[in-house]
This record gives sequence, structure tokens and C-alpha cells, in this order.
Amino acid sequence: MGYRTWMRYFTPSDVHRRLGLVCLGVGLQHGALPVVGPRVLDHYVAVVVSKGRGWFAVAGGERQEVVAPALLWLVPGVGHHYAPDPGQGWEECFVDFDGSAVDAYVELGYVTPGTPVVPLGDVEVVRDIVSRIVRCARGGSPLAQVDASAAVHHLLVALRRAGADSGGSLLAALARDALLPISVAEIAARRGMTLPELRAAVRRSTESGLKDHLLTLRLNRAKELLATTRMPVQEVAQAIGYEDAAYFSRLFTRRVGVSPGRFRESRVQAVPGGWSSRIPPPDDPPLVPD
Repeated sequence: MGYRTWMRYFTPSDVHRRLGLVCLGVGLQHGALPVVGPRVLDHYVAVVVSKGRGWFAVAGGERQEVVAPALLWLVPGVGHHYAPDPGQGWEECFVDFDGSAVDAYVELGYVTPGTPVVPLGDVEVVRDIVSRIVRCARGGSPLAQVDASAAVHHLLVALRRAGADSGGSLLAALARDALLPISVAEIAARRGMTLPELRAAVRRSTESGLKDHLLTLRLNRAKELLATTRMPVQEVAQAIGYEDAAYFSRLFTRRVGVSPGRFRESRVQAVPGGWSSRIPPPDDPPLVPD
């Protein structure tokens, strides 16, 4: 069983690198690909395995099984070694990238050097973005480098979303529970989980702590209510699960940087259409007339 391969590379200029993220290459391969490595790279590569299975290992580590769909992170300075099953092979696409912005993506949990093999959900969107980069590589347009680099940003977001699919239902449930006036322990119990289990699940899916994730959800909703309704701050606090308006105001001010009242004033002056006469559901915003 043979294999097919296609790849192209970019050579970004210093100006392109000042964008913070550059695409260095893109490739498509399928079949009984040869073993890769052991080797060490000086940049990042996202390898998306969409069909088949195989194995992956970092230098000095044990082999991990790879079952499609899956993502392999190749990171600079870390030796790696991988291959598809020699009998059935696999189908992969890869994108090479680098830049100062990658550090932020690592910190936010979008790139995970410590977890080099990531199971994925639906990879259709990921494949579409890689196809966009392939078109850039084939076209020879003077805009190709910038377009490809912009696509890498989209790719990292799509990969993060595809990697979080397994926790999607949990996060959706948390988004609802976060607005209830119940404790974190009660939220865990509603999911049939212990508090440590819930904390670990949220950390895996969001790269943030449980309390911080819940606070972010609550403050996001508070901002919507402050910006689009005349609800008093006391009622806004209650709507997101806080009975004590003063405590809510302190939390809001510390996290957002301005008080709820100041936030409302700035949005009323900036948002056309005025106030809504009702509390808008998050998925059904009010219509602003022409």
C-alpha cells in the first residue's frame, strides 16, 4: 500500500512576522505514510488525522495510540516520532506556523504542548480552513501570505472547538446553571458529579477554573442586561444568581474595570436603538427598527 502527498511552503518576510502569526506551510497526505522522526522542529505544526489510526510519541516517552479524528501538536524544541498503522495508513492534513502570538494561544489552552494528542469531534470546519490555506499556497497571490496567516488564527479556534466537543453538553448545561442562585457544589450535584470531577472536566474543556468560568458566564449575561434593559442593578444581580447587589457590584467592578452603572452609561450612549422593554433571551436579541 503506497501513499500520496502534497505540500507547499511559505517564506514570510519580517513585516509578515510582525503580524504575530505566520503560516509556514501546508500539506495533505493519505495512505501508508512512512514513519516520521525522531526529529525536532523549530516551529509549530498542527497535524489533523481525519481517517485511520496509528501512534505518536515524544522523545523519551511511550507511544500513544492515535485514532481519527485526532490532532497532533508538534512543538518547537520537543522531539517527536509518529506513524500511521502500516496496514491501513491514515489521512492527514498539516499546517506549519509560528509567531509571537502562539504564546498567548498556548496560555489560553488553544495549543497544548503538554497534551500532544487531542481527540477531535467533527473536523469538517477544520478541513475547510486547511483548504483555504491550500488555495493560498496554490494561487500565488500577493495577498496569499497574509490570507494564510489569518486562516491560521481561524484554524486554532476551530481546533479548540473540535477538541472541546466532548465537553460541549456539559458546558451548555453550566451556562444555564451559572445564572441560578445555587452553590458550586449544587451545580456539580445537578450534573451527577462530585465537585472535583466537575472542576477537572471544566479545566479540560476550558483551560480555566470552575469558579472563574462560572463568573465569566455571569458577568457576560450581566453586561447584556445592563446594556439592553432598564433593570436596576439589584435586579440584574438577582438575574445572574446574586442576591447581594453590593457584592455583585464589587465583583463586576474588579473584573470589568468599571462599575455596573458606568458600564451601562457607556453602552447607552454607544448602542443605537435605545432600551428594550423586555429582558432579551440570549438567543433572541430585540429588533432595532430602521
